[in-house]
Formats: sequence, C-alpha cells, structure tokens
Amino acid sequence: MKMKNFITVVLVSIIVTLATIVVYQHYVFSPVAILNAEQRLPTNYASFSENVTDHSSVNACCDFSDAATAATPAVVHIKTKTKAKQVTQNNNKQQRKMPQGQSPFGDFFGFGFGDDLFDHFFNNGPQIIPEQRASGSGVLITSDGYIVTNNHVVDGADEITVTLTNKKTYKAKVVGADAKTDLAVLKIEGDTFPYIIYGNSDNTKLGQWVLAIGYPLNLDVTVTAGIISAKSRSIGINPNEGAVESFLQTDAAVNPGNSGGALVNTHGELIGINTAIASPTGSYAGYSYAIPVNIVKKIVNDILKFGAVQRAYLGVQYPREDLSDDQKKQLNIKGDVDGVYVMEVPDGGAAKAAGIKKGDIIIKVDDTKVTSGADLQGAIAGYKPGDKITLTIIREGKQLSIPVTLKNKVGTVDVVKKSADLLERLGGTLATVDDKTAKQNNIDGGVVVKKIGTGLLQKTRMQEGFIITSINDVDVKNIDDLKKILQTISGNIRIQGIYPGYDGVYGYPLNLSDDE
Repeated sequence: MKMKNFITVVLVSIIVTLATIVVYQHYVFSPVAILNAEQRLPTNYASFSENVTDHSSVNACCDFSDAATAATPAVVHIKTKTKAKQVTQNNNKQQRKMPQGQSPFGDFFGFGFGDDLFDHFFNNGPQIIPEQRASGSGVLITSDGYIVTNNHVVDGADEITVTLTNKKTYKAKVVGADAKTDLAVLKIEGDTFPYIIYGNSDNTKLGQWVLAIGYPLNLDVTVTAGIISAKSRSIGINPNEGAVESFLQTDAAVNPGNSGGALVNTHGELIGINTAIASPTGSYAGYSYAIPVNIVKKIVNDILKFGAVQRAYLGVQYPREDLSDDQKKQLNIKGDVDGVYVMEVPDGGAAKAAGIKKGDIIIKVDDTKVTSGADLQGAIAGYKPGDKITLTIIREGKQLSIPVTLKNKVGTVDVVKKSADLLERLGGTLATVDDKTAKQNNIDGGVVVKKIGTGLLQKTRMQEGFIITSINDVDVKNIDDLKKILQTISGNIRIQGIYPGYDGVYGYPLNLSDDE
C-alpha cells in the first residue's frame, strides 16, 4: 500500500512538473509563439506594371519583384563584435588616492573621503563589460566594395564582417563615419561586387511606394513594402549636438537589424538608408525613418574625398517647432506664409555676411521649398563650405532673393582635415611624454596633457598632467600615434591613461562628435 501511494505521488509530481513547463513555455517565454503571432498578421499583395498609372486603390497596386531583384544583391548583412573591456583597474589597498575630482563622492564631500569610501565598498576588482555582438545592414555603393551603413551599427566595434546574399563573407574596415548624420562608410576587398544605383530623394512624393531591404532580427535578407508617409521628419533620436535629422518617414516594416539597409523606389534605386523606428516596444509599430539619399551622397563623398565631412553652416537660429497662429500675430507676421522664422543671426556666420536679418522668413533654399527647421537643415546638409546658394525670404511682406556663400563652423570656407581637426578640437596643449617620465611610471610612452584648454577634453573630468596611454584599447606612445588613431575612429571613444605618481589606470569617455 505504501509503495502504491509512493508511485501515485511520483506520477502526480511528474504530471504537475510537465504541465508547469508547458504552461511556462506557452504563456511566459515563447518566442516561437510570438513569431507565429507576427506571421498571422494580414499581408497585402499587389500587382505591378511600369505602365500602371492608376495607384488609387490597393488592388491596383504593384508587383515589386523587379525592384527587389535589382536592389537585394547590393544589400549586405553586417555583424560586429566588441571585445570585452576592463573599465576599472587596480584594487591595490596600498594605492594612493585618485587626484581630486576623479570621483563624484570625492567632489561631493570635498576632502577625498568619498574616494576611499567608494573604493573600499565597491571596487572589488576589475569591472568587465562583456563581449558584445550585434548585427545590422549595409548597402554596396561601388563595385570595388565601398558600403554605406549607419554609424550606430559599427560604432565602437573591434571586428566587422560583411555577408553578401551569395553567402560570401568578408572582413570590413571603417573608412570614415559621421555621428551627426549617423552614417558610416565601410570597405571590403574585391572589385566585382553588385552595387545599387543612387536615386534622388528630393523627388520623392507622399504616397509613393517604397521597399525596405535589410536583415531584421538576424534573419536572411528581407524585403518589406510601404509608402512615403512624411518627409523632413525630425524625431530627436540622434543625441549628438548639431545632429542632422530630416528623415523620410515610411510605413514599410523595419525592425532591429534593418539599420543601415536600403530604402528603394519601385525602380530599385536607393532613396534612403533605414535608420530608426518609432516604437513603444522596440519593435516595429507602424513608422520607420530613413536618411534621404541626397544627404547620404554628400556625406559619403566628403568622407572618401576629404576624410572628414565638410559641413556647411548657414548661421541662423530658428524655432524648433512651427510657429502657432498666436505667435505669428505677436511677431506681426501677416498673411498665410509657410517658412522658417529667423530668430537670431549670430555674428561671423554666412547669413550675417549675406544680410539676412532677424524676423526674415526663409521659404526657399535655391529651388527647394522649406517650411520647417528640419526642411532647412536637410537642404543645407547637401552643401559644403564655399558653396553659393540663393535664399528666398519674406521680409516685411516682400519676397526677396539673397545670395549666400556658406561657411564652416569657424566662419571660413577652408577644407577641414580630420586628424588635424580632431587634434585641434581636443583642445589644450599635448606633447609626447619624455623618456624619464615614461620609465618612472613603467609605461612605453604616451601623450601628456599639459593644458586642458577649451576643447573636447574640457567635457571630461580629466586633469592636467594626465598621460594618455591608449584610446579604445589601442596603444598611444606619441603624438603621431594619437593622430593616426583619430583618423580611424569616430563617435564615442574611451581615453585611458595614468597620473604620474598615482597607482591605477583611469578612463574617460568622450564623444568626438560633440562640438563639431
């Protein structure tokens, strides 16, 4: 009897356990169920002919196979690996206190107590950021292997591989990047790659059919269709100061992994680089955003020709949002005028030199109409310093055409070289560390920060006397090393080094795109 009861209890336990597992997998953790739910969503198909002129109904729409066939081979799968990083070092109880100001606790208490207290309780050895792997998409733009993608796809990566639709994989290197527009140019070795043809994003129209091509959710190449639902959208997703956002908004389905992929028209021409989605969940929820190809072309050409983006500045300040009717009345703006209201015209800029005044309303850049700040920003992004444009403005009810020669940020038309520009923007006085100091501190070399100045270094908590020994784990032994590294990196970096006479290695995060 006892054995029978025991067997019954065991069987009941097994059944309950199995039932629990099934319920958990089905209701709590079931990516398959979620995937199936997504697959059951209704899908619209359509027929296509290049001669079709009636697109007024869904049923009269299109077969996009020709465009997909033309563009898909040029869209690549990008995979990145970022090595594990040690972010704090040296838990030696004998080490000397960090220079004042390095710890927020030390700053708060004002007498160094916070540093020792923080180290005692929290610094239990090196803190490691584990290896990270990610994937995105990119677009081949030349037969010899140049690829455009988003900067955020490759930013900070130690290894980048590119896989084509034929399953061949290549090692890629970053040629250049621009965090302000979130674009990067990669290179793979070869000379017979399929590549995509540029279209003209200025010619896109609301309601126009488009295809998004990429590698979402680590899947193989995927094509989705939608329409242009808005132009010149600014959604505030780029955190960099002076970021350029003038997106094409579409309802083509885009998910994580699509970043850097192609947005093409029904002729298979590239009209944008898919970049972002608007979603409360992190997955597609109805809208996606692409960088217009006319901006892409300009940034890519600058990177390949100059090694750095030649960014033009008009030199005006304008409202972030459209003026309301009440605001227009307060500003004495008469009539139904759509344009960009000029709030201020700083000295030294292109607009000031051309005679633009506070209160002017800009309605055109050359032949391109502008009705918002994003419109204006997108239009100017296609030019470089020294280019001449014509602004059409409304001033006191009259329409005027004013020629403007665009300038760079410092008020000249000079070409900006990347390494020299970045070294200058770091600010302060830098020098190769002398052999005696290097030997005393047991380092192979480095760059000593003699003076912080007013550049990017001022944005860190670095103090004068700091010796830079590496950037992103790449050794820096002298000024030439520093220049070479600055030519190959962009966006967020980490500067590491020592303070002579103090134990430990200190790190400072810095965004090279700040203050561009």
